[in-house]
Amino acid sequence: LKSNPSNNEEKEAQTQLTKSDELQRLHSQALSAYQQEDYEAAISLLDEILAVCVWDAELRELRAECYIKEGEPSKAISDLKAAAKLKNDNTEAFYKISRIYYQLGDHELSLSEVRECLKLDQDHKQCFSLYKQVKKLNKQIESAEELIREGRYEDAINKYESVMKTEPEVPIYATRAKERICHCLSKNQQATEAIKVCTEVLQLEPTNVNALKDRAEAYLLEDLYEE
Repeated sequence: LKSNPSNNEEKEAQTQLTKSDELQRLHSQALSAYQQEDYEAAISLLDEILAVCVWDAELRELRAECYIKEGEPSKAISDLKAAAKLKNDNTEAFYKISRIYYQLGDHELSLSEVRECLKLDQDHKQCFSLYKQVKKLNKQIESAEELIREGRYEDAINKYESVMKTEPEVPIYATRAKERICHCLSKNQQATEAIKVCTEVLQLEPTNVNALKDRAEAYLLEDLYEE
């Protein structure tokens, strides 16, 4: 404006300046809400800012943190993926995406994302530690599934018991392992044990179709037709 004053440009500049002041005010409020752990309010304010500042990686990372706290991991992943593209060498975003996938039980996607982190920085301590854990778990699950395909059910059960030892902290892996053990026991005609393990799975997930089918097969072996 100083270099080339004109009415049109002045009006446009004043509009943008007003908008800029408003966005800074919203940003302060969003940070304050985040610090006070009012994540819902922070998300609402960040939505307004990001509607204008679409390419702001740090704001997306902040909103992702809020989504994580609010128990909305898929929305957090969406923001973190955008942040990983918007900011060069964003190892932190890849690490967080990998961790979320891991917590959700998606070990294959977790492995893929943590590898992206290590491509950017092979000495990244957190990513390397997570990579070793996910790789070990992934290998055990793949190996167990291969044993099931070969009909080696006893060996597969042992392998899935190892999975539960490898990851005792994230409950979904134990549930998935038990679901597959229930399948192996049913296929191996160990009906009593199959019914017991399948029931444990169904107490956690009453609508687990695989466990229902495998328990039904085990009931058939025991001539428990009503069940």
